[in-house]
Amino acid sequence: MKALQIIKYGEIKDSLVFNEVNKPTMQAKDVLIEVKAAAINPIDKSIILGNLQSMLPIPLPSTSAYDVSGIVVEMGAEVSDFEIGDLVYSRVPQEQMGTIAEYVAVNNAAVSKKPGNITFEEAASIPLAGLTALQSLEYVGIKENDKILIHAGSGGVGSFAIQYAKAKGAYVYTTTSTNNVKWVKELGADRVIDYKTEDYKTMVSNADIVFDTLGKNYALEAFEVIKQGGKVVSVVGPLDEESAKMFGMADYKLPKELAQLSKDKEATYKFIFMHPNGSHLGAIKLLIEDEKIKPIIDKVYPFAESMEAFAHLATGRAKGKIVIKIN
Repeated sequence: MKALQIIKYGEIKDSLVFNEVNKPTMQAKDVLIEVKAAAINPIDKSIILGNLQSMLPIPLPSTSAYDVSGIVVEMGAEVSDFEIGDLVYSRVPQEQMGTIAEYVAVNNAAVSKKPGNITFEEAASIPLAGLTALQSLEYVGIKENDKILIHAGSGGVGSFAIQYAKAKGAYVYTTTSTNNVKWVKELGADRVIDYKTEDYKTMVSNADIVFDTLGKNYALEAFEVIKQGGKVVSVVGPLDEESAKMFGMADYKLPKELAQLSKDKEATYKFIFMHPNGSHLGAIKLLIEDEKIKPIIDKVYPFAESMEAFAHLATGRAKGKIVIKIN
């Protein structure tokens, strides 16, 4: 079968090639998915560049990407929740990475039937961003009337998080650039802050939750705008001590400035590392079928133009998700 593979770490144009590879080997708990569409995410770019070698080592060559939608064509002996012919979607586990290919084998616990009212391309756009947003906001217990600041509302995670927070009945502030203000408002955000002309720190106060999708100083600045006892959750900021232990960093301590800010506000800080979960995707499926959440796609590329899709991803300017149609 044909697959887009990472052959070395470095610049995207030098590191990705199409290879003929064997069909994935099936384990007892796996389903084999005939891939209809795959989506790419910033983490895929970071892996290719070699920025995550210590956290997420991969053998080379490796097939790229994690998000997939398609049709179940084979099942392992211990799979009972699916049938041949089921239309499904998944964020595949790390050890099964490789969705820009004609087939992928996935542990059935990471798989859900896809929403019935959207296309394969739309379904492929959901898993990683959707699970990241859901798991982050559920961790902090988002509820009706919470005031939440979601950074980068036009990104894959941010655009999903806005819709998920609104489905929960929260009041949503979000940041974006001038060009994206109108369509981010259409996602349901209550107050869209144009970071090019407005300072969010003067516009948001006493927030219950800040969802940091940008890192750098944004995790620290979050403590300026949350209330006493508020919650900061980040998917790109510093690790918290519990998460560091998960990565084998037993002696890790929260950076002093972050620890002090958290103490002063009697607030909690949590780093979320998304984990594949078919049940969570099942919950997202219901929200999509109830039209409380809609997929946001920037562009769909044919399989043969996968390199161009990654070049687009590298610009950092996508509004929503970049999807590759496999067949």
